[in-house]
Amino acid sequence: MQKTNRPKISFEKPPIGVNTPEDLRELAGQLLQAPQIAVDTESNSLHAYQEKVCLLQFSLPDNDYLVDPLALDNLDALAPVFASPTVEKIFHAADYDLIVLQRDYGIQCRQLFDTMWGGRILGWEHVGLGSLLEEHFKIHADKKFQRYDWGRRPVSSKAITYARMDTHYLLKLREIELAELKEMGRWAEAQEIFHYLANNVQAPTPHSPETNFWRLKGVHDLNIHEKRMLYRLHLWREKKAKQLDRPPFKVIGRKYLIALAQMHACSEKGLQAAGLTEYQTRRFGPEILRALRQGPQELPPYPPEEPRPPQQVIDRYQTLHDWRKEMGNRRRVASDVILPNATLWDLARRPPKTLEALLAVPGIGPWRQEHYGPDLLSLLAPVDSFFTSRH
Repeated sequence: MQKTNRPKISFEKPPIGVNTPEDLRELAGQLLQAPQIAVDTESNSLHAYQEKVCLLQFSLPDNDYLVDPLALDNLDALAPVFASPTVEKIFHAADYDLIVLQRDYGIQCRQLFDTMWGGRILGWEHVGLGSLLEEHFKIHADKKFQRYDWGRRPVSSKAITYARMDTHYLLKLREIELAELKEMGRWAEAQEIFHYLANNVQAPTPHSPETNFWRLKGVHDLNIHEKRMLYRLHLWREKKAKQLDRPPFKVIGRKYLIALAQMHACSEKGLQAAGLTEYQTRRFGPEILRALRQGPQELPPYPPEEPRPPQQVIDRYQTLHDWRKEMGNRRRVASDVILPNATLWDLARRPPKTLEALLAVPGIGPWRQEHYGPDLLSLLAPVDSFFTSRH
């Protein structure tokens, strides 16, 4: 098969590196004067035990900037930029970026434009950044850099090209989306969704070897003895991964831990029979065998389950869910563009009685109140009155 010739990506100027407090303060001052800035982050989740932000990219109309947080004590100078209500921060798929910025630096964001969500609100079929870059700018991003180790220094020149592409075109993409959102009468809706995204950042789940154990795929298929052996191996792998600063799966894969727990391996041949490579056996074999010889480990407490909502709440939620799906089909957008799932549950648990009361529900602003409010109240009232009349 003949390879398709892709146009070589080139930029008029090299990116500006920011790796000193003075450079960071200067950049922050420039960003605070801009009406719109493009933003992205790169983390090393595939290459470290505890991931962290390793690069921040910013784009203004004339320059791209690469901030190296590993060379800086803090990013405090950027906090006013993200908090500013007059500087619009343009992300693509902002959810994860907002989580890690808040987790690592306590940074909170106001005045957001999300180009992925902009495309979803417009009903575009493909909204991944790679697809949008190809469609609108004839640019092809090399997906292999999605797995790049951004904690590595120096960052390769090709990785730098990939990183700056994540923000370089966002300003122009925003212009394209904004014009279409206004033309289709969806700009007010988009603003409401962007506001919700910025103000409802999900806190990351704390890393806990005990809790993570119960999330291992296949753990519930084991008998009690095998679970206890697996837990001992799991604790060993967590300790070793932390020591080596790499993700646990890069020490030994989950399925091999389960095989070891089931086989009760007691020699290097047994380890290899469970699927370990010669390198893993040579490097980790003595420690694994020592852990196995120590015998079963008492299991950690099982995480408490969320209590099941009352049936009337479930019925309300299902009614709202069905309406949302129908509305999404009618408008030719994904159903969560209509309302977030969390908002459906809030409505189901505490059904508002008036249009004004709808505005107190996270995820519902003036636009959604006006366009969906009467439907929501009529859907909730009959279900609520039905259950009330039975008692």
